[in-house]
Amino acid sequence: MEVEEAFPLVGQMGPYQVYLCVLLAMLLQLYVATEAILIALVGATPPYHWDLQELSANQSHSNQSVSEQRAFGEWLLTANGSEVHKHVHFSSSFTSIVSEWFLIGNTSYKVSAASSFYFSGVFVGAISFGQLSDRFGRKKVYLTGMMNGGMSLVAFVLLNECVGTAYWALAGSIGGLFFAVGIAQYALLGYFIRSWRTLAVVVNLEGTIVFLLSLFIPESPRWLYSQGRLNEAEDALYLIAKRNRKQKCTFSLKLPAERSSREAGSFLDLFRYKILLGRTLIMMFTWFVCSLVYYGLTLNVGDLGGNIYANLALSGLIEIPAYPICIYLINQKWFGRKRTLSTFLFLGGLACLIVMFLPKKKDTGVFAVVNSRSLSLLGKLTISAAFNIVYIYTSELYPTVIRNVGMGACSMFSRVGGIIAPFVPSLKSVQWSLPYIVFGATGLLSGLLSLLLPETLNSPLLETISDLQVSSYRRLGGEAMSLQALDGSQSGDKDSSAGSGSEDEEFYDADEETQMIK
Repeated sequence: MEVEEAFPLVGQMGPYQVYLCVLLAMLLQLYVATEAILIALVGATPPYHWDLQELSANQSHSNQSVSEQRAFGEWLLTANGSEVHKHVHFSSSFTSIVSEWFLIGNTSYKVSAASSFYFSGVFVGAISFGQLSDRFGRKKVYLTGMMNGGMSLVAFVLLNECVGTAYWALAGSIGGLFFAVGIAQYALLGYFIRSWRTLAVVVNLEGTIVFLLSLFIPESPRWLYSQGRLNEAEDALYLIAKRNRKQKCTFSLKLPAERSSREAGSFLDLFRYKILLGRTLIMMFTWFVCSLVYYGLTLNVGDLGGNIYANLALSGLIEIPAYPICIYLINQKWFGRKRTLSTFLFLGGLACLIVMFLPKKKDTGVFAVVNSRSLSLLGKLTISAAFNIVYIYTSELYPTVIRNVGMGACSMFSRVGGIIAPFVPSLKSVQWSLPYIVFGATGLLSGLLSLLLPETLNSPLLETISDLQVSSYRRLGGEAMSLQALDGSQSGDKDSSAGSGSEDEEFYDADEETQMIK
């Protein structure tokens, strides 16, 4: 039997797969979330004041007028390090890299640069780890995933390939849900741990625990099967069955007769076949937009006003309602993956664009509720829903032999969005609503492009690139048969001779689409 036929025997979501969800979707994502937004607290600016004779003494940076802020900024441009340390005094409420190295004024860009350097490392991981895991295995590359992007991406694919396809959406949504919880957890840790060095150590202890627990998980049976390593695939499935307490199940895996025993995909395959090329370009842009808007809004919590810890926690908790909604909508025939993704991207883009029509600094009447803060949180909710769907949707668009390469390529563009995101909020110095215009325009465009993708709900999982031929042929054949039936009901028996011509046309069209992937 094929590997998909073995999962109902060993268990599609048994006790052991639940444990894998806890490890790879819950605990791992709690850690990944804190690493991704570490700079939000580690790079936060504590309240400070200065004591300069030429400026008003004891002024707080949060209460400056525009002229005072300009005068202080001009002084910072000419002051040396010792003068800044002497005359600028930070509050002792918490410490950060800003208060330790006085990253204010003309040196404040270094905080955004630090976040961009982090996402640059994630970018490298996304480029390399996807293809490495398709060639050398999911588990090996995951365990060596010292780069956050490569580790979380491979873990996502590894988890999905250890559960039944009916539970892919659930497993993926759990990971996204606990990423949001991880943001709130980080805000809570930051509230109690005010030293940025201690906070960084505690956060990374979480990663150490996850790594040690991951040493004992199995390799992906689907990846082993796609590589023709049937005995190892059977061992992995029997291990899952044993830990699911299904000791008596027996099976023997066999490759389909028309499939080669070993087929490996490469990065170039994403652009070699026309069907994969279209999917890849659209998903690359969609991932870029999701990351740009998501991290741009998350790292902008300091500009929302109020308590920074409450804002950061709210920024994470606002995402939680998105995940049960996603799980429900993407599994409905009348909505599916494609329409749900497009809808959330449109809503997120629209929420951000409305900000440009709001009056500046007016919080009375209806604007006390509909303001940049509430619309920012609404945008965060919808874009986090889209980000969750895009993980699930992308993994279903690619065959197993190239799935991690495809997800790695798309994730690579996601990290480009993450690299740019810390600098987008600074556009408010040009025009206060410009960051939201950028977020809104890109969100609407990606929502439109996503409508060009095929629906994958209830479609058979593709194992190899050659399966794209079968999938395209079946879809075209099904559509042609539906048209034939409709034509027959309208024309009756008198068109029976034309029916054979229509049948010939069906095979012609299917063959034409088959040529598109070559």
